[in-house]
Amino acid sequence: MIDKNAIIACARKAIDTEGDAIKNLSGLVDGEFADAIEFIYNSKGRVIITGIGKSAIIATKIVATLNSTGTPAIFMHAADAIHGDLGTILEDDVVICISKSGNTPEIKVLVPLIKNGPNKLIAITSNRESFLGQHSDYVMNAYVEKEACPNNLAPTTSTTAQLVVGDALAICLLELRGFSSSDFAKYHPGGALGKKLYLRVGDVAAANMKPEVSKASDIRKVIVEISEKMLGVTAVVEKNQITGIITDGDIRRMLNKYENINGLTAADIMTANPKSVHAEMMAVDALEIMENNGISQLLVTDEAGYFGVIHLHDLIKEGII
Repeated sequence: MIDKNAIIACARKAIDTEGDAIKNLSGLVDGEFADAIEFIYNSKGRVIITGIGKSAIIATKIVATLNSTGTPAIFMHAADAIHGDLGTILEDDVVICISKSGNTPEIKVLVPLIKNGPNKLIAITSNRESFLGQHSDYVMNAYVEKEACPNNLAPTTSTTAQLVVGDALAICLLELRGFSSSDFAKYHPGGALGKKLYLRVGDVAAANMKPEVSKASDIRKVIVEISEKMLGVTAVVEKNQITGIITDGDIRRMLNKYENINGLTAADIMTANPKSVHAEMMAVDALEIMENNGISQLLVTDEAGYFGVIHLHDLIKEGII
């Protein structure tokens, strides 16, 4: 029978082991790390990141992070590099080699080939005294005392450390470049993340129907307008300027209050001076207004006046929530 308590203890031990190693990395960041970052920042070329085995997988993630934060980067597998892919490296490129031991056969073959060219070599390694560490121009120390693996064999803590050093590298370059949220949006136009950074209220509201009545509109017309436009709300508009709002909740409250609705108009049940947002506002900011005020719709305006309605369901559909 499986001992669940033993599983929990095992998982916690692995997490604690890796957590302790990550905390230790902060103290290993030194002037050489800063010099390497400065060199990458001032270089005119790309960042070529290479590795073998699990380190190669970490390299691909670091490449993806750099590319998405303004630093052009390319992955080059160490094994493929010594069989023709060295042509990937251009004169102005910076090469980062990732290896825990720094002494694998592929690394020992690859490093001299890189050093024969004009490119600077940066190591991310747990062993500064390794072949890689001794022959690199800069070393980013990713030392770990032990793997989370109970046999101290499977790359676990070491690959986590490499990943964290890579993230630190990317964030430092991001800061130096003044990479903003608007820059980030250019590289992430798809998915919920991108939409939070670029989707505006007007983009969403423009796809909706535009419920609208006047203050003098008969209450039956108000009910039909709310029903037909399917947004649970209508704006009360005079000369294209918003004067009020009526929600389906207002309709229910009216029916509870009045036995006879003959003669009632929009002006009798509307809420004057309703909350509204400009079409140029970011959709994620409109969501915050809805959440803070416990409402599910907002009227939208532009320079000409009443523009339309944005609904909470629109934001859910767009993946903002």
